Amino acid sequence: MSNRRDLVEIFGYSPVDLTPEVRSLWALGACPFLNKECVKINHDQTIIYGTCSVTSPYGDVIICPNRLYANNYETLLKVSHDAFGTDIPFLTYGQYIEQRANHKDCIIALGKNSGKEVQVGRALSMDWVLVRMTDGQINEYVGIEIQSIDITGNYRDAWHAYKNLKPTDVRNELPTSQHGLNWANVHKRLIPQIIRKGVVYSRSNYVKKGLYFILPDIVYRKFEDVIGSDIPLLDYQNNKTITVYTYGLGSNVPNGQQRSLEQNRKIIFDLDEFSKRFTTGPNLPSGEDLDDVIKRALGVL
Repeated sequence: MSNRRDLVEIFGYSPVDLTPEVRSLWALGACPFLNKECVKINHDQTIIYGTCSVTSPYGDVIICPNRLYANNYETLLKVSHDAFGTDIPFLTYGQYIEQRANHKDCIIALGKNSGKEVQVGRALSMDWVLVRMTDGQINEYVGIEIQSIDITGNYRDAWHAYKNLKPTDVRNELPTSQHGLNWANVHKRLIPQIIRKGVVYSRSNYVKKGLYFILPDIVYRKFEDVIGSDIPLLDYQNNKTITVYTYGLGSNVPNGQQRSLEQNRKIIFDLDEFSKRFTTGPNLPSGEDLDDVIKRALGVL
């Protein structure tokens, strides 16, 4: 694999894809996965970047959670089938409002792009809640958290080169991207967030299968750096389990086509075990490690 830092997908397609349909997305600033305006905008909101994925030392990685909604929210549909079965209709909030008279038993997806994002208290927003409604009453629900990875640095020069790309340009001669990846966020923000939300769901009277967590497989490997890759896996679900679905991009495709979104893993583990490993896990530095770092900083080793 090349060590070149690069942009992998812009507006859902290869940045060197010059087909008219693809370039129309650049002109519109449109996300092909949500069929609305892209959320990747610069600070003064003058440029819509549309960057879905970039290179990393571990492979191509998704940096926009909306990329995980490919094929009309197929990832959410998989969760619905896993949690509630395949024979119960899956509806967006808008579909439910229009069709509820026709469905005595159905799954309703509540989220930012369907109805509204569920917020508990002042600061705890749940990405998605799939609610099973039976005869107009809540039967059961599960939560879904969707994460990608944030970038550091910038890819402005590379992006502008691709925006003004000519058919005769050679990709390796274009400016390299100057992006980095904010792996520190895994233990600073993402893991604590999953634990907090998992605890809230575990206390609900309607939650029987805990929290589902959807993210790129490359990012989940960074979770394993913190909690260990040997966390005991379960073959059942309850209100205190976390079910992880990891995804990656499929192989490169011809111009005019999108790379597939492929599921890598499905794993289930206990919320309490996950929490314990975050605070006292096998990869947590010891007190002696801390002592040695401070001694080296002061030159007293």
